[in-house]
Amino acid sequence: MPKIIAMAGKGGVGKTTITALLLNYLLAAQKTPVLAVDADANANLNELLALPVQLTIGQIRKEMKGELPPHITRDQYMEMKVHQALVEARGFDLLTMGQPDGPGCYCSANQFLAMTMDHLAGNYRYILVDNEAGMEHLSRMNLRVIDLLLVVSDPSARGIMTAERIAALTEPLGIQPGKKCLLINRAPADPEPALQNKIAEATSRSGLELGGLLPQSATLAAHELAGRSYLDLDGGEPALAAAFAVFDRILP
Repeated sequence: MPKIIAMAGKGGVGKTTITALLLNYLLAAQKTPVLAVDADANANLNELLALPVQLTIGQIRKEMKGELPPHITRDQYMEMKVHQALVEARGFDLLTMGQPDGPGCYCSANQFLAMTMDHLAGNYRYILVDNEAGMEHLSRMNLRVIDLLLVVSDPSARGIMTAERIAALTEPLGIQPGKKCLLINRAPADPEPALQNKIAEATSRSGLELGGLLPQSATLAAHELAGRSYLDLDGGEPALAAAFAVFDRILP
C-alpha cells in the first residue's frame, strides 16, 4: 500500500507550495511513482507544476449523473474517465478534484474522489493530498489512516493557533495519522523569541512534532508569477534545500 501524506492548515499558508516542494523531493529521491491529488475545489497545484488539467473529478461526477454510453457499467465508465483525468508526467500523476456539484456542496465530490483513490492506490508508492483549509474534507474522502499529516502555518500567532486546532480535530473526525508535524512556511531567517515560544506552546499542547521552518523565497514567487514549474527549481535554491532537509527528517 502507498504511503499517504496529507496537507492541512488554514487558507493562504502555502499548503500547495509545500505539496509541490514535497513532490520535487520524492522525484529527486526516486521514491516513485507518486500520485499528487489536488483535493481543493479552488485547484491550483497544476499551476505550480506547469501542467494543464483537462478533466476533473467534479466534472466526471457531473457527467455520471446523466445518461451513460450503452454496453458499459458505471464502474467501467468511472474507471475510463478517471484514467482520462489523470495528468501523466515523469514519475508522477496528477489528479484534480475541481469544483463540487453545487454551491457549498462538497460531500459527493469528496466521496467520489475517495472511490477514485481506492481504484488507483495500488499503482503508487506515495499519495500526496493537497487539502482544503481544515480537516473535514479528509474525513469525507475516507482518509482515516494517514501516514503523515503535515499541518502548515505561516509565522503568525493566528496561523499557529489554527494549526493547533486543526491537529486537535483528528481524533473527533476519526482520522488516525501515523505522525503529525507542524511546518512553519515563509518563516523569517531569525525568528523572534515570541514566535519560537508560540511554536513551542502549540506543539507541546497538540502533540504536533515541529517538522521545521521554511524560509520566505523570492525565487518561488518568481517561478509562480512566470508560470514555471517548481519541479524545475535549481537545487541550490535555499527554500528548496531547506524543504529537502525537513523532508529527510520527517518522511515515513
